[in-house]
Amino acid sequence: MPVETINWVNGKIKFIDQTKLPDKLKFVYCDDVDRLWKAIKRLEIRGAPAIGIAGALGAALGVRNSKAKNFRSFFKELKAITKILASSRPTAVNLFWALERMEDVAKANRSKPVSRIKELILEDAIKVITEDKKSCRAMARYGANLIKKGDTVLTHCNAGGLATADYGTALGVLFEAKKQGKRIKVFADETRPLLQGARLTAWELMHEGIDTTLICDNMAASLMAKGRIDKIFVGADRIASNGDAANKIGTYSLAVLAKHHGVPFYVVAPISTFDFKLKTGRDIPIEERDGDEVRTVLGKAIAPKKVKVYNPAFDVTPNGLITAIITERGIFNKPYRISLKTLKVKKLKTCL
Repeated sequence: MPVETINWVNGKIKFIDQTKLPDKLKFVYCDDVDRLWKAIKRLEIRGAPAIGIAGALGAALGVRNSKAKNFRSFFKELKAITKILASSRPTAVNLFWALERMEDVAKANRSKPVSRIKELILEDAIKVITEDKKSCRAMARYGANLIKKGDTVLTHCNAGGLATADYGTALGVLFEAKKQGKRIKVFADETRPLLQGARLTAWELMHEGIDTTLICDNMAASLMAKGRIDKIFVGADRIASNGDAANKIGTYSLAVLAKHHGVPFYVVAPISTFDFKLKTGRDIPIEERDGDEVRTVLGKAIAPKKVKVYNPAFDVTPNGLITAIITERGIFNKPYRISLKTLKVKKLKTCL
């Protein structure tokens, strides 16, 4: 079973410091919003759904000791906290979805005592965790139907339990396929520059007893050319209304390679990852991170200190390269502008 990545325990946010993996499994107990912001920014907490959960719990944590006597003062405090958390990372829409959801809880209960509003925010934040666990299992079941016995799958970055509250998105599909006895094999991209595939995905897959082989990112094309990859499953951090999907840098390259070699390319993500305010992926904000992430590997310098670096954390895969999008509501096929319309309605109802 996947290791619990993030939860609310005795008034604190308990999470795995993912920067320590695979060498050390370290749990952090956080009771401070600034510390939580740093945890998200430094990738101690990462993965779009997990970041969303962190945002929801962070909002509850931030207002827990509020002394506000009326709703107006209380909501001003809440907005200040959500603004801080929203500034941690710009691409994963789950974070903004969760923060807005906590604000909506407060507004919907504005007539109640402040003490009760605080309780309701925490209750709903914990509900986000429960919902994520259910959605992970549902995505896994839908996605596993696309895997045949003996398939060899390629994945990129980390979209497992470490990126969610439970089973994961893309890796959840693989966990379920293994559970069904399909005897799959998995190739995991190392995922430069921060090696989430090597450090996290390989660790999770091996923990689940799945036949796993780690490769450098630039080896994927060779494997496809040799016919050794049957399918590709990846996660996403934000999906536009037309099906364009932002995911860890290098995902777009895999999609282009998959198209050339005739390999099905699947994106797995919950409803909270969809941003229906955006028409296309061109509008998705792409986070650019510190150049030292590229100049070094695990703290060891591999390049001249002053060399210029371009370090986008994500790229966008155009919808035409995506075979299907798997969600907790089912599998969606092209044309996505039409098929995803029903999902948009369901997301709106979920947020109400």
